[in-house]
Amino acid sequence: MSKRAAVKNILWALSIIGLVAAIVRFRNGLGATTGLNDATPWGLWIGFDVMAGVALAAGGFVIAGAVHIFHLEKYHSVARPAVLTAFLGYGAVIVGLLFDLGLPWHIYFPMIRWQHHSALFEVAWCVMLYFSVLAMEFIPVALEHPFFAHPFFQAIGGLLRRLMLPLVIAAITLSTLHQSSLGSLFLLMPERLYPLWYSPLLPVLFFLSAVGVGLAMVTVESLTSGALYDHRPDTDMLAGLGKAGAVVLWLYAALRLGDLAVRGSLATAFKGNWQSGLFMLELLILAVIPAALLSSKRLRSNPWGVGTAAVLVVCGVILNRLSTSIFVQTRPEGLSYVPTWIEFAVSMGIVSAAALVFMFCVEHFKVMEGGPQLDAKAADPYAKPAFDPQTHVSVDPHLPRFDTGRALGMIGAAAIAVAALWPSALHGYRVPRTPVFHARGGKVLNIDGNRAKQSVAFDHRDHMKRLGGDESCKQCHHLSKPRDENTSCSECHADMYLPSSIFDHDFHLKKLGDAASCDKCHRPTRDRSTAKACSEKQCHPAYAPGPKQQAFNDMARSYVDAMHDLCVTCHDKEAARVDKPRLGECATCHKPQKGMRQPGS
Repeated sequence: MSKRAAVKNILWALSIIGLVAAIVRFRNGLGATTGLNDATPWGLWIGFDVMAGVALAAGGFVIAGAVHIFHLEKYHSVARPAVLTAFLGYGAVIVGLLFDLGLPWHIYFPMIRWQHHSALFEVAWCVMLYFSVLAMEFIPVALEHPFFAHPFFQAIGGLLRRLMLPLVIAAITLSTLHQSSLGSLFLLMPERLYPLWYSPLLPVLFFLSAVGVGLAMVTVESLTSGALYDHRPDTDMLAGLGKAGAVVLWLYAALRLGDLAVRGSLATAFKGNWQSGLFMLELLILAVIPAALLSSKRLRSNPWGVGTAAVLVVCGVILNRLSTSIFVQTRPEGLSYVPTWIEFAVSMGIVSAAALVFMFCVEHFKVMEGGPQLDAKAADPYAKPAFDPQTHVSVDPHLPRFDTGRALGMIGAAAIAVAALWPSALHGYRVPRTPVFHARGGKVLNIDGNRAKQSVAFDHRDHMKRLGGDESCKQCHHLSKPRDENTSCSECHADMYLPSSIFDHDFHLKKLGDAASCDKCHRPTRDRSTAKACSEKQCHPAYAPGPKQQAFNDMARSYVDAMHDLCVTCHDKEAARVDKPRLGECATCHKPQKGMRQPGS
């Protein structure tokens, strides 16, 4: 098996595992498949897939600007791979964001519901427009394939090539805007961000680090694709990228340390806690060590030297984005965030799928514009060429062949993912849903919520008589639905074991004006504890608790908990008064009946 085939098999396996995890995420929702909580609304999918993903895809606008604006033809051979990497990178960012949204079908809302005072509004529009620009930059490359020889396709390709300069200018403008705006997001939360990461210069630091990692990603992509496709790296070109990268990284390190010194926070970096250690590690691998390596002409002219520096920068930027969005965020004690393996599987699946698409494009389109340069020492002089000498499209005879081993590996990966998910994640990390039903009967109710033959014979009339007749209803029926005098318990506590609520938050949000309506129900904070009562004057005064219902407290309880709390609490209170100390025990209600399955049997 060739190294290219081995890499593809690994990528396919990770993609399949990610696909299985994706199905579970969309089936069960965020709460069941992620480690997110109220104190950590941004997790791995935002920190890695979005924040880091946008930065890692910055090589497209950096190289396109160098070639088409500054006419640095030395970098022309990596312009197409850089644009393709950026296009796939932003596609991965969009897919990753889709996974993180609680209502993923609302992803298009920024286009029709403008919130111009929001930093995220500007980021959403810039990412969307830049992704469109990248598509238009890469379409001419795809249309060079013989399959698109029709004059119509060639006319489109020609038009887009003539528009390349304004497209590149638009790409640089949009990238500059949203790369810096991602840093602006954190200016809105000074009280949550640790001082070593919070800075008024965050937009500038985010932009500079994106430029640095963009150059590094082009280097990593060039070396990796060269190793996989026997393409000898252009050391002069890589040395030029390294030299530019060294300048950007030294500037980044100077700005970051200088900003801390000016604001009097530099001493915090030597405090000795884990945050200061993380800061030092991040600064070393993101800027100081790679900048030092790339400052040496001998090291940056060596593929291993420039490759090591590039990998360090990539790792450093990923760490920086994860630190800023997750690690150093202040949160209440006890509310930590640990990503689930489903989050890791989805992220790795997205990256692996993007890598497979990149390899497909390299093998079927003229992405390596300069043409492959086989290393004479490593290549077999009698071997067939890997690329057509005219079109530079791969002619590997194994490409169209069905790979039985790969297919079996994909099936095995899916089986492993399903086995790891079972049984918790397949059921949402909780017990399966068990809907309940109304009690049956007249004078004596047969309460058997889940029809499991563990029913309780409840003498409804006797309890009414004991508790005060018609005026006793409110002691059990603490809330009724609109236009309903005595709503059944199962109407609200709709699941046997899972907490459930009759309040449709999404419905009310839509009716009252989306995000702008939050203050109508929640003050001063936006959580359940500060929500207004449903029966307040501004909401549903006609449905206020009447003489037969007591005030609403908390409907988010399961059926079995609600019934047990209601019955057992009352029985415990009555036990002393009627001198029956065992009145609150299970056997008082769950009496053996003919054909009835006992609990635990």
